[in-house]
Amino acid sequence: MGLLDRVRNILPGKSGPVANDELGKDGPLTGMVIVAHPDDAEFMFGGTVAKWCAEGWTVYYVLATSGDKGTHDGELSHQELAAIREQEQRDACDVLGVKEVIFLAHPDGFLKPDAELRGEIVHLLRKYRPDVVLTWDGFRQGFNHSDHRAVGIAVRDAIYPAVRDHLYYPDDKQDGLEAHQVNEMLMGGSDDPDYRVDISAHLETKLQAIICHKSQIGGTPEEVRKRWTDRMQAAGRGTAMESFKRVSIRRSARQQEAEKQKEEEKKAEESQAQAATPATR
Repeated sequence: MGLLDRVRNILPGKSGPVANDELGKDGPLTGMVIVAHPDDAEFMFGGTVAKWCAEGWTVYYVLATSGDKGTHDGELSHQELAAIREQEQRDACDVLGVKEVIFLAHPDGFLKPDAELRGEIVHLLRKYRPDVVLTWDGFRQGFNHSDHRAVGIAVRDAIYPAVRDHLYYPDDKQDGLEAHQVNEMLMGGSDDPDYRVDISAHLETKLQAIICHKSQIGGTPEEVRKRWTDRMQAAGRGTAMESFKRVSIRRSARQQEAEKQKEEEKKAEESQAQAATPATR
């Protein structure tokens, strides 16, 4: 798939309104990007990641594979290609401002949305506790890479209900990881996006991150930028946007009550500890 095809989703489309409730409007949040291959995120929503990092968000990347099949170079082995693409991904994340990159090292092309992959994702969600997760739309119609479908479905199933209910993957508790509520999920590559992010101020950062994936794009940085500019002009649009399907997961009344009770117990313990501390002159 060529560069122009892979970046089509950052242009504004006609379907779906722009969401009124902008994520992060009340201050920086924690985001987690969960995708199948190195470069997936940069093409789909690198501008959004750049924008969030510039605004002070903490962003983590999770790569289910290391992209060890994505080459036409007959001289490269799986291991060599994986090492190249992992480094390209780290370089791109350095450009964007991502805090940490995690590779799950599943074989490229063989992902399944099974209990194993879902459990790995739940574990990471409980460990890093993001407010917002970005991933593929695993339910889109039409032609799509099987790994994209698999990771999108696994992420959605991990977010609801597995990560929030402690009896799913209870071994996490042995690692000191508590159940976690992810409030928002943005799915890239959707057929019917309803949330868009203006990345005009961060387009150059996105392009720099894309250019880090030298094994995938071909051509010089100048050629990449020209192809991008031509695409924008052909589309007749004046603003660079990235589009998503947004899913908001709200806490149930039971969860809210439990959290309120936990907070009250914490305050009571702190008050008791203060009362037990001898006064000093």
